[in-house]
Amino acid sequence: MIKTDQASKRLRQSEKRRMRNRMNKSTILTARKRFSAAVKENDQEKAGSELKTLIKLLDTAAGKSLFHKKTVARKKSRLYKTLNSMSA
Repeated sequence: MIKTDQASKRLRQSEKRRMRNRMNKSTILTARKRFSAAVKENDQEKAGSELKTLIKLLDTAAGKSLFHKKTVARKKSRLYKTLNSMSA
């Protein structure tokens, strides 16, 4: 049981942050699925636009410390590699 006002406020804040982070991660996952679907369809133009959206979401997440910046760099590198392998 929470006994202080400070502890109850921290609980409310952490719950709000947890839900925001969860929503952002879900949005990134959906964008990644759209990119993968475009790659499977072999539609390079659609995949490029989906990748642009996904990169923006990943960079924003890195800026808000949702993911570590090096994790995002690794993910972006793999995504670009996937896109470039379509044209070859």
